[in-house]
Amino acid sequence: MLDIKFIRENPEIVKDAAQKKKIEVDIDALIKADDERRTVMTEVEKERSEQNEFSKKIASATSTEEKEKMISGMQDFKTKLQEKEEKLKEVTKRWFLLMMKVPNIPSVDTPVGPDESGNKIIRQWGEKPEFKFTPRSHDDLGKELGIINTEKAAEVSGARFSYVLGDLAMLQLGLLNFVFGILTNEDTLKTIIEEANLSISTKPFVPVFPPIMMKSAIMNKMARLQPIDERYYFEKDDMVFIGSAEHTLGPLHMDEILGEDDLPKRYVGYSVAMRREAGTYGKDTKGILRQHQFDKIEMETFCLPENSYVEQDFLVAIQEYILRKLKIPHQVVLICTGDMGGPDHRQVDIEAWMPGQDAYRETHTADLMQGFQARRLNTRVKRKNGQIEHVHMNDATAAAMGRTMIAIIENYQQADGSIMIPEVLRPYMGGRDRITK
Repeated sequence: MLDIKFIRENPEIVKDAAQKKKIEVDIDALIKADDERRTVMTEVEKERSEQNEFSKKIASATSTEEKEKMISGMQDFKTKLQEKEEKLKEVTKRWFLLMMKVPNIPSVDTPVGPDESGNKIIRQWGEKPEFKFTPRSHDDLGKELGIINTEKAAEVSGARFSYVLGDLAMLQLGLLNFVFGILTNEDTLKTIIEEANLSISTKPFVPVFPPIMMKSAIMNKMARLQPIDERYYFEKDDMVFIGSAEHTLGPLHMDEILGEDDLPKRYVGYSVAMRREAGTYGKDTKGILRQHQFDKIEMETFCLPENSYVEQDFLVAIQEYILRKLKIPHQVVLICTGDMGGPDHRQVDIEAWMPGQDAYRETHTADLMQGFQARRLNTRVKRKNGQIEHVHMNDATAAAMGRTMIAIIENYQQADGSIMIPEVLRPYMGGRDRITK
């Protein structure tokens, strides 16, 4: 949520951001509602003040008759105040609903574009593997090796579900341990920071297994409830399945005031995630690329406002470090206004090369929110000088398990249908160097 003061002082900037992000919100109606809210709030405060003054007169009345008469007249004050308070509730609700629709302002370096065609490739890493055979899809390879079974999953759970079996399940656990080992090791983080030429804290991440369901109101505060058609929502319980671990990592410090020395706070969460994949009928139906249920490792950080850009750069550097260690060719992409999320100030994606599809596909996202989510969550920091302000928040993918394993399967496939195991993951696979039948 943006600061209403900023919106009032910069309505054209906010309108422009909404237009570029293709989000419909009436800023003029919002400012009008805010004017009305302020007026009614002043009236309520005036009524309360008058009521308090009248109460003091009652207390100082000298005769019982006079006091009883004044107490009887007190009802008029209570009725007027109740009417004003009800009006304030109605106006505030209308104002709040409009406020929640206002998107974040894109960063200066965010490309302007209508959709993914406007995204900008920042850099590429790695040589695409050359095969002496036609590379196959992870789906075909997975079926032959007996490590992916989508047919039985479809019988049991429906489309876009899968069984991940045997060595692929072990590979996923190895990937989990590998990534957690990086994020919890201060020496490794220091190396990443030095290689990226950044100046930032080397504070490690705290590992978390977060809740996979949350109250709809809290997800709305995270600005991730909409579009609701994308969520698995349980109306009876007013609960929502998370679509990514950061959905429940973000509210970890909701309604808290953190100390300046406490920041940055960094968390890495591993969880199952659920998405309906609404609007993707017939798209990426084979294999495990686009599933209703999938597993992810997510990073969530809270930092001082002046450090939020370099914090995002640090998260991207971690993502690149992981892919380089896995020796997966990839490209880093700056996402344009028409393709980025409403709460995002700056969004950077990483796309891994997938030979079986002859294309780069998105495997990582890094979202800088600045104070947008923190203002909705009421997460603040108290400076050493006593000043209190909202923290800045970042979230980023450390590893989307399914998509990372697809990249491994397709880049490391062999002519005989086996899969070489990346060197860094072999210690977690009993030292074996390949997956075979």
